[in-house]
Amino acid sequence: MRRREFLFVLSTALVASPLVAGAQQAEKPWRIGFLRVGPPPAAFIGGFQKGLREQNLVEGRHFVIEYAIAKNSAQVTKAAMELVDRKVDIIIASGTPSVMPARDVAGKVPVVFVATLDPVATGLVVSLARPGRNVTGMTSISGDLIAKRLELVRELLPRLTAVAILVREASPTAAQYVKESQAAARNLGIGLTVLNERDPGDIDRLFSTLKGADALVIADDAEFTADRARIAELALEMHLPTISGLKELAEAGGLIAYGASFGELYRRAASHVHRILQGTSPSDLPVEQPAKFELVLNMRTAKAIGLAIPPSVLARADEIIE
Repeated sequence: MRRREFLFVLSTALVASPLVAGAQQAEKPWRIGFLRVGPPPAAFIGGFQKGLREQNLVEGRHFVIEYAIAKNSAQVTKAAMELVDRKVDIIIASGTPSVMPARDVAGKVPVVFVATLDPVATGLVVSLARPGRNVTGMTSISGDLIAKRLELVRELLPRLTAVAILVREASPTAAQYVKESQAAARNLGIGLTVLNERDPGDIDRLFSTLKGADALVIADDAEFTADRARIAELALEMHLPTISGLKELAEAGGLIAYGASFGELYRRAASHVHRILQGTSPSDLPVEQPAKFELVLNMRTAKAIGLAIPPSVLARADEIIE
């Protein structure tokens, strides 16, 4: 290359470089839509933000989170449509009630879910390893989790004869949850009553029909997470031990929680979000299952209902609320 041509190319590069840098700095941050029934518990959004930081993403510079919080499950579809209208780049479907509405209205917007459902059984994905659609995420389901919760109830209440389970009838997981609970109850030789929440705000009526149960098992559902304070209050009034899969229900006054660490699931979901925003297809990202579980006990509630917690359960607890 001649000297004159070289100097021209060099000067052009020097002028262009700051323009390119300026263009990169001027790029808009990714807009992450966060869809949920009720405000997300601190551990959920905190875990998600931590996961994004681990991807070297800075909130405000590289991404912003736009929340669409539905008051109840009946309003989720409308909230999901609002996110699409706001032209978010990706949707986090937080909690089981959000997953199907997000999928149904998202169109080309990719969806990453964090929820308690079997994504294959519900037809959400083709397989865990190869979702095959515009949806992937994290499931909190573990094969024998429901049976383990009932076994924990039996350990707490050796004379247990009957339990009730609270499910949301419209949930895509309700039938499976009831089926597995019935099988676990039969194996333990205890009776089982199913409480179906048919309408948002039906909790008080359901509790008024509850008779003969020694304990209440609460299905993992964002609807119940949003209503956790009222559920705990009603159970305490009846001196009824409760078990769920979310530590937030135990923190609200429930007796015990055993299930996946949702803070950890949301942290891991951030990696999926980042990879999709960088161009990876959701269909190529496997649906991940929980790797970390936690057992949380509320000793204040135990004392309030006059229940002595066996040392064997205390020794296994990851967290004890005094």
